[in-house]
Amino acid sequence: MRLVALALVILLGLLAPVSTLQAAPTADPNNVQTAWRLLDYVAVDYGGAVASGRIKSASEYAEMTEFAGSVSSRLAALPRKPERAALIAGAARLQDVIARKGPPQDVALLARNLAADLLRAYPVPLAPSAPPSFARGATLFGSTCAACHGATGDGHGPDAAKLATPPIAFTDAERARQRSVFALYQVISQGIDGTAMQSFADLPSEDRWALAFRAGSFALTDEQARKGEKLWKADPALHQQVPDLKALVALTPASLAERIGEKQALAVMAYLRRHPEAVVEQAPASLSLVRQMLAASLDAARKGDRRAAKELALSAYLDGFEPVEPTLGARDGTLLARIEGAMGEYRAAIDQGAAPDDLANRALVLNGLFDDAEAALAPSASSTASTFLGAFTILLREGLEALLIVVAMIAFLRKADRSEVLPYVHGGWAGALVAGLLTWVVATYAIGISGASRELTEGFGSLFAAVVLLSVGIWMHGKAQADQWQRYIREKMTHALSGRSAWFLFGLAFVVVYREVFETILFYAALWTQGNGSALLAGAGAAVAILAVIAWAMLRYSRQLPIAKFFAYSSWLMAGLTVVLAGKGVAALQEAGIIDIAPIAEAPRLSILGLFPTWQSIIAQLVMAITIAIGFAFNRRKKVETPDLATAE
Repeated sequence: MRLVALALVILLGLLAPVSTLQAAPTADPNNVQTAWRLLDYVAVDYGGAVASGRIKSASEYAEMTEFAGSVSSRLAALPRKPERAALIAGAARLQDVIARKGPPQDVALLARNLAADLLRAYPVPLAPSAPPSFARGATLFGSTCAACHGATGDGHGPDAAKLATPPIAFTDAERARQRSVFALYQVISQGIDGTAMQSFADLPSEDRWALAFRAGSFALTDEQARKGEKLWKADPALHQQVPDLKALVALTPASLAERIGEKQALAVMAYLRRHPEAVVEQAPASLSLVRQMLAASLDAARKGDRRAAKELALSAYLDGFEPVEPTLGARDGTLLARIEGAMGEYRAAIDQGAAPDDLANRALVLNGLFDDAEAALAPSASSTASTFLGAFTILLREGLEALLIVVAMIAFLRKADRSEVLPYVHGGWAGALVAGLLTWVVATYAIGISGASRELTEGFGSLFAAVVLLSVGIWMHGKAQADQWQRYIREKMTHALSGRSAWFLFGLAFVVVYREVFETILFYAALWTQGNGSALLAGAGAAVAILAVIAWAMLRYSRQLPIAKFFAYSSWLMAGLTVVLAGKGVAALQEAGIIDIAPIAEAPRLSILGLFPTWQSIIAQLVMAITIAIGFAFNRRKKVETPDLATAE
C-alpha cells in the first residue's frame, strides 16, 4: 500500500502547473498563407504563360518558375510533420511540370491539390469571424485601391500607366471565375513580391475581408445578384453548397458551376459576395456563446490581463462548447477531438505568455473549426443511420470499460467461493444505473448539468478508480505468484472480505459504472432531443446485446481458468485499465481547468486508451505504469526470497 500511496502523491502532484515544458514550434501563419497564395496564383495564371507546350509570355513564365521555387523553399522551412515530406514532393512535381511546360490544366490541378493539402497539414485562418460589410469594402476600395485598379475594378486607374506591372483587372470574367475571396484576402494581406501591389497587413482583418469581398464582386453584375437572391431564397438545397462563411470564401465561381451550372453559380456568387450575411443567417447559432467568450478572452489578452483571458477561455469551453459536445461527438468524433485539443492549446498558449497575434491566429483557426461543427450540428446532418451508429458506438465504448472491471470482480469472488459478497457488487452497478436514470432526468427536465460538473465527475471518478485498481492489480499479481493459493483463500479471505471490504467493493462497482453511465446518458439526452428515437433505442439495444455476450464469455471462460492464471490475467487487466483511467482522469480535470495543460505537438490522441497529447496526462500514465512495474517486480522478488511462505503459514 505504501507503493500505491506514493503513486497517488505523484499523481496529485500533477495539479501543479507544468509551465517549464515548452510546446513544439508551430508553423508561421504568414509562411503558410504566402505559400498557399503563390499556389493559387500559379493555378490561375499559368495559362497566360504557357499554351500547347510553348511559352506565350516569357515574363509570366519566369514568374511561374520563380513562384513554384518559392513554394518549395517555404514548404521545406515549415516545422517537421509527417505530412511535410509529401508536400515537398508535391512541390517538386509542380516544378517539374512547369519546367516541362506542361498543360495548364495539369498545373492547375497540381497547385490546387497541393494548396488544399498544405492547409490540412498546417491550418491557418480561412474565414472571417463575422460577415464583412460590403459597404465598408466599397469605401475602402475607393480610397486605397481605385487609384491603380480603377473605380470599376477594370485595372485602368489614374496611376496604372505608371506601373511596370499592370494592375489586375477584377472585371476579367475568366480570371474571376477561378479566384476565391480567400485568395484575394491573401493578396491584400501579403502583397505580391516584385510588383507595385503592397501589403495592407496594417488594416484590421475585418477591413481586409471587406476589401476582398468587394474586389471579388466586380466581374459579377447587379442583375446577376438579383437573380441570385431569388435562387438562394427559393432553393434550400443551395444552402448545402455554401453552408458557412468558410465555404463561401474558399469557393470559386468555377467550382460552384461544376455543381449547379454556370448561370446559377454566377448568380448565387454575385449575391453572396455582396451579402455574405445571408450565409450566416442560415447557420445554427448553437456555438454563438463560445465564439463570444473566445473573442472576449482574446480582447483580455490584448489588454494584458492574462488571468481574465484564461478564465474566459475556460468559460468558452465549459459554458459554450460542452453543451453541444455530446451531439457533436455522436456525429463527428474526430472533429470533436480536434476542437477539444485546439481549445486546450489556446489556454496553454495563454499560460506560456504567447503574443496576442499568436492567440488571435489560434482563435481564428478555432472559429473555422466551429464553422465545421455548426455544419455537423445542423438538423439536416441528422439521420436515422447516424443516430443508430451514434447510440451504438457510445454505449459500446463507454460500457466496455465498466463491464471489464465489474465482471473481473464477480469472477474473482466466484473463484474465491465468496458468493455472499456478490450482492454488494451487483448492488453497486445496479445503483449506478438508477443514479444514471436520475441524472438523465436532471439533465433533461430539471436544472441541467454544467460542463464543469461533468468534467469533475469524470475526472475524479477516473482517478479514484485508477488508484483502487492499482492496488487490486498488484495484490492479484502477488496471489498469482504464491503457492498453495487454496489454503491462502480459506485462511485469509474471511478477514480480507469483511463487511467493510464488501461495502468497499460496492463503492468501487458504483463509481466505475456511474462514471460511464454519466457520460453515456449525456450523449443520449442530446441524441434524444433530435428525434429518431426508434433508431436510438435500436442502437442502444444492439450495444447492450454485444456487451451481454462479452460478459457471458468472460464469466464462462474465467470458470475454466486455473486460479493462478486467473489472478495473473486479471492483474494485467487491472493494470491496463489503471493506466487508461489515469489518462482519462487527468484529461477531464484539464478540461475543467483544475490541471494546467502543456501540449505535446504531433502526439496521438486515442481517448479509448486514455492517451491525450499533453504532458500531464502522459506523466500520470507513466507514474501508474512505473508503479505497476515496481509492484509486480516486488511480488516476483518476494516469491524468490520466501518460496515456502504459504507452507509455513
